[in-house]
Amino acid sequence: MRSATSTASRTTRSSPLAVLLRGLAALLGVVLLGALGPAAQARPAQAEAAATGLHISDGRLLEANGNDFVMRGVNHAHTWYPGETQSLADIKAFGANTVRVVLSDGHRWTRNGPEEVAGIVEDCKANRLICVLEVHDTTGYGEDAAAGTLDHAADYWISLKDVLAGQEDYVIVNIGNEPWGNTDPAGWTAPTTAAVQKLRAAGFAHTIMVDAPNWGQDWQGVMRANAQAVYDADTTGNLIFSIHMYSVYSTAQAVTDYLNAFADAGLPLLIGEFGGPADQWGDPDEDTMMATAEQLDLGYLAWSWSGNTDPILDLAIDFDPSRLSSWGERVFHGANGIAQTSQEATVFGGGGPDDTEAPTTPGTPTASAVTATSATLTWPAASDNVAIAGYDVVRVSGATETTAASSTTDSVTVTGLTADTAYTFAVYARDAAGNRSARSATVSVTTDEGGPAPGVGCSVGYRVIGDWPGGFQGEITIRNTGTTTLNGWNLAFAFADGQTVSNMWGGTPTQSGSTVSVAPAGYTASIAANGAVTVGFTGTRGTTNTPPTAFTLSGTTCTTA
Repeated sequence: MRSATSTASRTTRSSPLAVLLRGLAALLGVVLLGALGPAAQARPAQAEAAATGLHISDGRLLEANGNDFVMRGVNHAHTWYPGETQSLADIKAFGANTVRVVLSDGHRWTRNGPEEVAGIVEDCKANRLICVLEVHDTTGYGEDAAAGTLDHAADYWISLKDVLAGQEDYVIVNIGNEPWGNTDPAGWTAPTTAAVQKLRAAGFAHTIMVDAPNWGQDWQGVMRANAQAVYDADTTGNLIFSIHMYSVYSTAQAVTDYLNAFADAGLPLLIGEFGGPADQWGDPDEDTMMATAEQLDLGYLAWSWSGNTDPILDLAIDFDPSRLSSWGERVFHGANGIAQTSQEATVFGGGGPDDTEAPTTPGTPTASAVTATSATLTWPAASDNVAIAGYDVVRVSGATETTAASSTTDSVTVTGLTADTAYTFAVYARDAAGNRSARSATVSVTTDEGGPAPGVGCSVGYRVIGDWPGGFQGEITIRNTGTTTLNGWNLAFAFADGQTVSNMWGGTPTQSGSTVSVAPAGYTASIAANGAVTVGFTGTRGTTNTPPTAFTLSGTTCTTA
C-alpha cells in the first residue's frame, strides 16, 4: 500500500475517495449487487490433473497434496529496507504462515535482481513461510504518473523464470500491486488478462495473484464485475484475486458484501492488504474483515510489518519484534488473529489433513508481574506428534470462555485488565493442523488496586505531529522520573476542545466526554526508572485543537515536558 518515501502515496491514492465515501452503501450495495454471476465453473479436468504445487481447485487455494491452505500473514517492505534480513524470522515467530514481499521491477525503485529474489525465496523456505512476491512499481497506474505497467511487471517476472521455476510449492506470483488508480478503472481488465496470459505463455505454472483497481480497493466494482472473465482467461485456472481493504471498508456490510460475493461465486479471493487504524479518510472495520475471513476460510495479509513513513500501520515499531504496536497486537494476538488461526503449510512437514492427533494438555499456568491492568502468565509447554503451533489463553467465568490472548511461546502478558478485579485464566495448545488440546487447569489472578506507588514520579510530553481537516495525529511520551521500575500504569488527561481518540498504538484508550484514560499495551507496560515509553494516536478535532495541560499517571500528578 504505502511506499517508504512519503505518505503522499496514500494521499494520492485515497483522497478522491473523501467525497465518495458518503455514497459507499450505494456503490458497494446497489451498484455492485449481483455483479458476480452464479457459482464459477470448475477448472477443466486437464488443468486439475496437471496441478503443480500451490494451485486452485473449486475456488480454493490448495497445496500439491490437496491440503486446503489459508494464508495468514503480513506484508514486508523488502525493496525499501533490504537490510532488514531478520524480518522474516521475526514474522514467523509470531505465527504467520505467509509473507507478502514487496519487490521492484526497476521502473520506480531499485530493481531486485535474480540472485536477491532467490535469496528471499530461500529465506521464506528456511522460516517455513509461503512466499507471495509482488511488484510494487505498478501502484496507482493511470492516476500516479510514476507508476509502471502490468506488462512491464510481467516482463520482470519472466526475467526471473529460472529463479522461480520449481518453487511452485512455496511461491505465489502477485503480478503487480494495486495496478490501477481511480482514473478509468475499467481499463484494469484487459492489461490484467494480458499479463496473466503472458506469464502462462512463458511457461509459469505458479498460482498467480492479481490485485484490484481503485488503488486495490475496487470501490467501483470493476474486479468484482469482471473476475469471472479474467479467471476464465487463465487456462490453468490457478488464479487468485486480491482485494485491499482500507477506509472504503468502514462498515461490516461493505466488508461482508464484497467477500461473500466471491465466495458465493466460487471464485478464489484473499485480503491481500488491510489496515485497522483510522485515518483522515475513515475507520476500516478490521474486526469484521478478520472475522469474515475466518468464517469463509479466506486468507488475509496485514499491512505491514514495519517501515511505514508514520507508525500508524506498523505492526512492529522500527522492525523491533519486542515493540508491537496496538495494530500489531490486534493482528497477531487479537480475536481471529494470526496466532489464533494460522496453520503452517504442510509442505514444510507440518500436520496435513491426516493429522488428527491433538496436542497434550498444557501445564497449569502461573501468574507474575501482576499490575492494576496486566498480568504475565507462564505455563509448562504442551507436546504434539508433529509440532505445537501456538497457545490460546482464555478467561474463564463459570461455563463461559473469552479469548484473552494468543502466543506462539509458553508465556504471554494479558493487558487491558481492570484494577482490583479477580480473573481466572486457562490455556489451550494448537498444532499446525488446527487440532486443539484439552484445556489446562486454571489460575486465579487479582489485579492490583492501582494508584500511586512509592517512589513514582512522572513527566509527560504531548505533541501534535500531523493534522488535516477534522483530524490529527498525536504523540504522548511518558517518562518515569521515579526511583523504581513502573510495572503497569494508567494515564489520565482531558481534552479542552471536544477532541476524541479514534485509534491508538502503545496503549488502549477509554474516553468519557473530554476525559481520556489510557492503559498500556504489553510492550509499554513496564517503564524503567529514568526510562520512557511513547503512545501514538489519531483523533478527530474541530476548528481548534488545544493540547491537554494536565496529566496523571496511576493517580500521580505528572510534570509536563
